[in-house]
Amino acid sequence: MDTPTHDLTGLFDQLGLDSAPAAIDGFITQHSPLAEDQKLIDAPFWTPQQATFLKEQLREDADWARVVDELNLRLHQHG
Repeated sequence: MDTPTHDLTGLFDQLGLDSAPAAIDGFITQHSPLAEDQKLIDAPFWTPQQATFLKEQLREDADWARVVDELNLRLHQHG
């Protein structure tokens, strides 16, 4: 059985956000760094639907969890 491969482009599509590489970089630049104690899923810039999607992916260790973790790391990094 093949494991689905997801990336940030696909995640941004799932979240209803612009998924162009420059738009993803811009989003990360605009919203980072998140405070060390700020959970990605609780960040104030998500809509309730987006936050729910991210939370479910992490809780269920779903196919998207690896990419959500990647986004989390990038948003917590300093410049």
